[in-house]
Amino acid sequence: MSYIHKVLPVFFLITSWSCTTVGPDYIPPEKKVPENFNTKLEAVKIKTPDIKNEDPALPPVPVKLVTQEMLGDWWQTLEDPTLSKLIERAVKGNLDLKLAQSRIREERARRGIAQAGRFPTIDATASTTRQQSSQETGTGKANNLHSTGFDASWEVDLFGGIQRSIESAEATVAAKQEELNDTLVTLVAEAALNYVEIRTFQSRLKAAEKNLKSQEDTLQIVKDRLASGLTTSLTMEQANYNLENTKSQIPTLKIGIEQGKNGLAVLLGEFPGALKQELDNYKPVPVLPIEVAIGVPADLLRRRPDIRRTERELAAQTARVGVATAELYPKLTLFGSVGLESLSAASLFTGPAAAFSIGPKVTWPVFNAGRIRQNIKIEDEKQEQSLIQYELSVLTAVKDVENAMVDYAQEQVRRKSLIKSSQAANRAVELASELYAAGLSDFLGVLEAERSLSQFQDQLASSEGSVVSNLIRLYKSLGGGWKPLMADTLNEAPRY
Repeated sequence: MSYIHKVLPVFFLITSWSCTTVGPDYIPPEKKVPENFNTKLEAVKIKTPDIKNEDPALPPVPVKLVTQEMLGDWWQTLEDPTLSKLIERAVKGNLDLKLAQSRIREERARRGIAQAGRFPTIDATASTTRQQSSQETGTGKANNLHSTGFDASWEVDLFGGIQRSIESAEATVAAKQEELNDTLVTLVAEAALNYVEIRTFQSRLKAAEKNLKSQEDTLQIVKDRLASGLTTSLTMEQANYNLENTKSQIPTLKIGIEQGKNGLAVLLGEFPGALKQELDNYKPVPVLPIEVAIGVPADLLRRRPDIRRTERELAAQTARVGVATAELYPKLTLFGSVGLESLSAASLFTGPAAAFSIGPKVTWPVFNAGRIRQNIKIEDEKQEQSLIQYELSVLTAVKDVENAMVDYAQEQVRRKSLIKSSQAANRAVELASELYAAGLSDFLGVLEAERSLSQFQDQLASSEGSVVSNLIRLYKSLGGGWKPLMADTLNEAPRY
């Protein structure tokens, strides 16, 4: 019986043990969440472009729960074509998104390295050497040695260390995919927030310019009355400083508009200034949607990419515990070489130059001062840390939604009060101006009414933007704003 026939039965006996996979099998964590959110959204009143035409008694439109699919492109509910186009450009051009895509491709390459551990390695060799032994220990003659052939080795995965490393790599790739989705959620929300900020500054600027025109008309009236001797220089100075105070607010608002454009351009992967003319024309803040999707806390576990990422990281770390545990057990490596050796190049391929070697190699760490066991403890603790991080991400997600719902609901209450105060201030300006023109009151009433109107309208414009911004943050906290479209970009579906 040849040597190979003797080795093969041993080989098949040993490889039959390879079904053993040491280390813990991954079990997805069960994190209990509240059945419902603590904060309840109140009814939403439809926003009208003109404050004066909004009837406070108009019945509000109830908030409805709609399908969760709408969260994938929630910005469509704002019905602003410009915003939709900007978000589409951001998804295509944002550099943070491209960086996240590159990291996915990096992890896929690492996964390929882990998968390659299942297969043997084969090296081709060829060499020509001239050697001479010492006359003290040998013949002292010089010889040429020519050799060529193949060397092969294969580590049999007896206890699943390679399998666990592949599982870890697979979970890490999925975690990077979720990191990409999380980046997309943040990108879409930030692009929308920047856009709403620009429109909010424009609304405030429009209100300031409208008030400035009204105050210029008032100043002209005061000048005419002063020329007729019907008022004093003090009144004219009061009207003048009120006008200049309003005028001083305009440069600050223009700065906010330009900075918002620059920030949005960078999110789109473009240079600051690229959106200067594109967004110059005034447009109101996007209107609130009638239907708002909320769902229940349990939906967050399936939808929020950051939670899904930490869950995949926990799976990857669980597999690493198995990789570390496998180091405690024997490793079987099969090696062999086949080739040609000759002292003469002419007879390398014609003479009896064939040579081979084959055999198994077993290594087993007998004593290493507890290094392997301590490393297992390290990986165990990392697994515990990953579990805690997962639980923390769930708590943070619920907190984010609760805070966003409170902000959204309470800003609507504030907005309703500012609408009423602005309407009252507008009527006060009209009445005070009429009384002053008729000589029935002094100018202080006009001055105070105009100052209050300017303040309330500025606050109302800010509140209009804040309501929409808070809705955007609510959608972001719910995990809205991503779709598996990145799988098409990367030519591979996410693995879980």
